[in-house]
Amino acid sequence: MKHAVSNIALPAYRHEADLGRLQETGLQGLEVAPSRVWEDTRSGLTAGEVSSYRRQIETAGLEVVGLHSLLFDQPELELFGSADSRNELLAFFVHLSAVCRDLGGKSLIWGGGRRRGEVAGEDAERRAIDFFNLLAERIDSHGTCYCIEPLGPTDTDFIHSVFDSKRIVDAVDRPSLKIQIDAKALAANDELILDPFIAAGADLVHYHANEPGFEVLGASGAVDHTAAGKYLREINYEGYVSIEQKLLDHDDPLASIRASVTVLQEAYM
Repeated sequence: MKHAVSNIALPAYRHEADLGRLQETGLQGLEVAPSRVWEDTRSGLTAGEVSSYRRQIETAGLEVVGLHSLLFDQPELELFGSADSRNELLAFFVHLSAVCRDLGGKSLIWGGGRRRGEVAGEDAERRAIDFFNLLAERIDSHGTCYCIEPLGPTDTDFIHSVFDSKRIVDAVDRPSLKIQIDAKALAANDELILDPFIAAGADLVHYHANEPGFEVLGASGAVDHTAAGKYLREINYEGYVSIEQKLLDHDDPLASIRASVTVLQEAYM
C-alpha cells in the first residue's frame, strides 16, 4: 500500500512550503480538495493554475492521487435536484475529471452533495446509474475514475453500504466508475469486517483513513485501523491509503500529520 494525505490538512490556497515537508514524513502522494487550492474551481480555473499546482506537488517529491471534497464550494449542484442542477453537475464533474487528469491524478471521490431527500431509494439508484453512464461517455478517454464512497447515516441518506456502491458500479460497468472505502463510514455502518472489503474487490481503487470529526488517526477510538489494514492486505489492495484529516494547527500543520502517519505506517503496510 502507498500512503498519501489530503490537502485539507494544510492551510488553504498557499501551502507550497508545507508540501515540501510532507515527503519527510514518509508520505508519497497528495490527495487534492480543489476548493483548498483555488477560490473558483468552476468557471475561473485556468490550465495554467492547474499546471502550476502540479509543478509544486511534483517539486515536493509527491504524486497526485486524485481529487475529493468535490462539491464543497458548489453545494447547489445536486444529482437529485432539478434537471438544470443535474446537467450542471454533469458538466462540473466532466470539468473536474479533466482537472484531475491534468494534475496527473486518477481518482475522484463522490461523497458529499448526495442527499436524495424525498426521492425513493430505488429511483435514486436508477438516477445515479443513468447519471454515471452519461458521465462515463464523456470521461472514459481521460483515464480517470469516479469512486462511489459509502458514508455514514449522519453524512448522507443515499449509499451507506459498500454493497450499495458495488451494485451501482456493477450496473454501470465502465472503467471510469469504481469504489472508494471510508474508514469512519465503515465503523458507523458496522462494516469494518472482511466481507465488505471482499465485495469491493478489484473495484476498490482508493481508501480514506480517517476519524469522526477528521481528527488525528486513532483519536476517537471508534475506528480499528489495524483491522482495516489487515482486511486490505487480505484482498491484496496495493493502492493509496490517504489520510483525510482537517487542519488542526495553523502554526504547525505538519505536527498532527506526523502523528497520523505513525498510525498509518503501523496499520496500513
